[in-house]
Amino acid sequence: MKIKQPIGFSIGIFLLLMGLAMLILLGKLAGIFPLIVGISLIGTGFTKGRKMTIILGHMFIVIGCILVTWGVYLIPYTGASILYVFVRPLFWGLISIFGGVCMIYHGFCACVRRKSE
Repeated sequence: MKIKQPIGFSIGIFLLLMGLAMLILLGKLAGIFPLIVGISLIGTGFTKGRKMTIILGHMFIVIGCILVTWGVYLIPYTGASILYVFVRPLFWGLISIFGGVCMIYHGFCACVRRKSE
């Protein structure tokens, strides 16, 4: 199979590895969300159309809203290390929301519409 979206595929590999590291090495359940997002991006790397990009963009916004809510709830319990910030759901929620908005805009971009026609 040929990779049709190499940037999304490479970001998916990175998020998959980061999610596995968070689950296995750190023992944080927040690693499930980068793992799911990474697997989805790897899957979209093999698709050519724009429908999957738009659907996943909406899904990432919903996941991001859940994570931001969870992260705001955990603000009183925050630690001081930089690594602690990157494994917290507030950070990943904001990344997921902005990534979802980016995927939706990219789904309606002229470059993607030309490829899918």
